[in-house]
Amino acid sequence: MKLFSSYELCNTELQNRIVMAPMTRSRCPGNVPNSLVAKYYGQRSSAGLIITEGTSPSPNGLGYARIPGIFSKEQTDSWRLTAEAVHAGGARIFMQLMHCGRVGGVLNLPVGAELLAPSAVPMSGVIWTDSQGEQPYGQPREMSLAEVQRVIAEYAQAARNAIEAGFDGIEVHGANGYLITQFLDPGSNQRTDIYGGDAGKRNRFAVDVVAAVVAEVGAQRVGIRLSPYGVFNEMGGSYAGIAEQYGALTAAVGSLGLAYLHLVDHSAMGAPKPEPATVQGMCQAFKTAGGGLVILSGGYDRERAEVDLQSGAADLIAFGRSFISNPDLVERLKAGSPLAEADQSTFYSPGAEGYTDYQKGV
Repeated sequence: MKLFSSYELCNTELQNRIVMAPMTRSRCPGNVPNSLVAKYYGQRSSAGLIITEGTSPSPNGLGYARIPGIFSKEQTDSWRLTAEAVHAGGARIFMQLMHCGRVGGVLNLPVGAELLAPSAVPMSGVIWTDSQGEQPYGQPREMSLAEVQRVIAEYAQAARNAIEAGFDGIEVHGANGYLITQFLDPGSNQRTDIYGGDAGKRNRFAVDVVAAVVAEVGAQRVGIRLSPYGVFNEMGGSYAGIAEQYGALTAAVGSLGLAYLHLVDHSAMGAPKPEPATVQGMCQAFKTAGGGLVILSGGYDRERAEVDLQSGAADLIAFGRSFISNPDLVERLKAGSPLAEADQSTFYSPGAEGYTDYQKGV
């Protein structure tokens, strides 16, 4: 099967075409990854490529409780444990850079940090805080042009820190309603300057972030994750001109020579299914412009993964939740063994339970 064959990424050989998708796990007290985090990723290093949970490039980006950062020396030094553990198991590892933007609560931020967003459009509903339980999402402040440029520079420095910590590359998180998606979506981006208005201007922040990261660490160490038609975190889903906008976006980042385009489909969890023609158009635009491989993710099993690899729709396939409860997912898929069910009540709780205590054994 192609799924278990090796594949070249960034001038290094992946041991198979299985990717562990990025998943928030909230196991970093003080926003610093520790030995437990290294153990978790190391347990799953039979994957070809591991993409970490969303990791903030700045204090302002830490919207959730206990998510990691990569903006301090302590964080950079601590992440080395994870890179070493994954490499020892034979996998490659990219760090996903995720700035939460408006998706957060001030009680989850360090002293002096604040919620910044393209526009002062708040989220509805509540978010978990360790100090006061569920609280309303905070009111974001619209970023000035100077602050936009500062955040772009923070992404670049965070990428440099990740490479210094031993990571093989960077995934820029442009999906699921976080800061970059907030710039892309006309509902959350109501700016009237060079970063808001028509689709080209709304794309500019994403392209500028990717270009800055590429300038810092090299294009073959950079990928991007996108979620066209996504509604997570109150994004607009399907809106006028979305197919053309995302086609132009993928062409723009593809022209920078990126290592990969990672597209996520959340329809398996009840979200609208991305329009197939749009997805195909994005992949073609990316590759035609000079981009590298395509990763597809969203509700895959072994059979469906193989179909998309054989057809050429994807070069690698990402698996998410099944990796949580199956640290030996690759071996189970290869053997056709049943998969263990995950305990959703422990997805974001602190400690080892539901994190590193799932057993291996095909």
